[in-house]
Amino acid sequence: MVYFTFQFDSMKRVALLSFIFFLLLSTEVFSQRIMGGLSIGMNLTQVDGDEYYGFKKFGLNVGPMAIVPLDKNKRWTISLELLYSQKGSNYNGRTDTTSYKLRLDYVDIPVLFHFTDKRVISGGVGFAYGQLINVKEWKKGTVTDSITLQGPYNMGDLSVVADLQIRLWSKLWVDVRYQYSMLMIRKDVPFSDPTNPKNTWTRNQYNNVVSLRLTWVFNQEIPVKSKKRSGSQE
Repeated sequence: MVYFTFQFDSMKRVALLSFIFFLLLSTEVFSQRIMGGLSIGMNLTQVDGDEYYGFKKFGLNVGPMAIVPLDKNKRWTISLELLYSQKGSNYNGRTDTTSYKLRLDYVDIPVLFHFTDKRVISGGVGFAYGQLINVKEWKKGTVTDSITLQGPYNMGDLSVVADLQIRLWSKLWVDVRYQYSMLMIRKDVPFSDPTNPKNTWTRNQYNNVVSLRLTWVFNQEIPVKSKKRSGSQE
């Protein structure tokens, strides 16, 4: 009953924030101020606490965003995104008996504050709520039947986000983002020393994500270079 209540409440949060997102895009009051964008890229991920190290799990990071300027020069902005984000862990051992793979698919809703300098570089920080929508684990090349949406991974993930964007051309930006879970996504995972089974320990798990993306901002002003006046006069 507790799990069902948490899952239902999490889905309500995603539905509510998604509704607000699309409402802002369609509201006439914001239509002249708000900017819409679309990001597509990839995640390089690992799960801290699973004993497999390295950003070796690749996944999609794609979705729309709304950007609202907070000042008339549009240097300070707040953005709301709705992303499909694939996370997890991957370890390719020399044999199937040492291989491991974890796939965690989320609907992420990041909210970030950005500062843009000279309209060419932008830095931002914020938070993201993630709703787990799919999970699958492979050990020794075999799917783990005990890993489902019913557990043991938490349905919700709250993370801190840092973001750096550089304008490539016109309204196209390249985006490097780092994201880390503030709360554990799985609690007290037991491990045993293969050389001494009596030596056991437990660790909590956290998503650790680096994202590389391209973002196109549809109704953003393009910076115009000022022409230098010629010193010659007729």
